[in-house]
Amino acid sequence: MADEPNIPETPAAEAAAHAPEARPERSFGGGRGRGGPRRPRNNEPQAPKGDELSEKVVFINRSSKVVKGGRRFSFSALIVTGDRKGRVGIGMGKAGEVADAIRKGGENARRCMLKVAVKAHTIPHEVYSHFGGAKVLLRPASPGTGIKAGRTVRAVLESAGVKDILSKSLGSKNAANVAKATLNALLQLRLREDIYASRGIALRQPEPPPVAAN
Repeated sequence: MADEPNIPETPAAEAAAHAPEARPERSFGGGRGRGGPRRPRNNEPQAPKGDELSEKVVFINRSSKVVKGGRRFSFSALIVTGDRKGRVGIGMGKAGEVADAIRKGGENARRCMLKVAVKAHTIPHEVYSHFGGAKVLLRPASPGTGIKAGRTVRAVLESAGVKDILSKSLGSKNAANVAKATLNALLQLRLREDIYASRGIALRQPEPPPVAAN
């Protein structure tokens, strides 16, 4: 039998011949030591998109206390939480770290959420409220106006789901008092249906316009 001719190998073929045996990829924490790529975790609980709550940090205050070794700082955070569908709450959290203060404030706000009357992305009527030295005036606005308000009042109104409104903050500028005055103003709102029902009066529906004869 004749000897086969000596065919020179290409660099790629030579590297493949001398390459070590391929090993399966290791999975770190995905399958208890078994090989294979890590699979995505699809079974993790996720909050439904329809029930998501918006959380806004309105104000963070830092206070200090002088002790023997120096000064000890503490933080307080004012948080406003709402579902943008008529429910809003205000919470204050205090802790030694900013992150802990925000977390506590968010928990308190979610625990104290209240239902307010919102009509077609605005408020049904004008309302005035005060808390401490803060005074807030809210007026309904036509579609497309937007939220004409300051930072604190805007946070409360956006969390409640109001999109068109006119407001004026009077008196004290304390963020906590302004936020509570805004929430009190929203709680004073009443829809026409609720007023008629409390008085035992039937709400009359508007009559359709007459059709012109040809």
